[in-house]
Amino acid sequence: MRPAPAPAPGRTTRALAVALVAAAVLGGCALLPDPPPPVPTGVVPSSAPEPSASVGESRLSPDGFDAAQRMAVRIRNVGCGTLSTGSGFAIDEHTLVTNRHVVADSAALELSTYDGRDVGAEAASTADLADLAIVRTVDALPSAPVLADADPVVGDAVTVVGYPLGRQLTVTDGQVVGQVTDPLNANLGQVLVTDAPVEPGSSGSAALDAEGRVIGVVYAKNADDLSFLVPVSTLRSMLEDGTAFGPAPTCG
Repeated sequence: MRPAPAPAPGRTTRALAVALVAAAVLGGCALLPDPPPPVPTGVVPSSAPEPSASVGESRLSPDGFDAAQRMAVRIRNVGCGTLSTGSGFAIDEHTLVTNRHVVADSAALELSTYDGRDVGAEAASTADLADLAIVRTVDALPSAPVLADADPVVGDAVTVVGYPLGRQLTVTDGQVVGQVTDPLNANLGQVLVTDAPVEPGSSGSAALDAEGRVIGVVYAKNADDLSFLVPVSTLRSMLEDGTAFGPAPTCG
């Protein structure tokens, strides 16, 4: 990410471990029930709210992933002598949204979906106004969410779905704690501030409301572990503006 504010290590929930500890305490010397089935290896357990059927498809796929997880995409930016990772999310079958700094200065972009499937990247475009980018894909993306009609307000729940550090698909949650003038792009105006944990590699993650709708795009955090979102109102207006995005800069 950028130097200030920059992504820094965050936290993920440990629901399964907590449940097991609670069972041991409450069970005393009694026989414990059979253990639950194993958690899918690509998912970090979380107490984040699950998206509802408003995302336009069934809540869970046969492999146990929900719609929010299926639309997340891991991005590897292979530059000229560099390698960085980020996150993105589908907005239709062949288009994903991420951050400008995730895809800029690349020689190649490598994309993969929640189930480890590689997806070919066709072209990337970046915006000047906000830290946003869109990537067109050759292969179809598994799932796309609904964009919320309005920005959230202070106190609203936020769920972030992405690939911190380029590793496991991770779901973290928090809430909107305020709005500030964008510290990285002053001409953008107001951005959302949340306490949802993010890390390097979370850049470009979708931030969802309690209904599973996109309410913003993660792009940075500060030293106080507060994360910053480009609000969905900005994302919507830029997607509707045919001049908002231009070819992404490459490293060569």
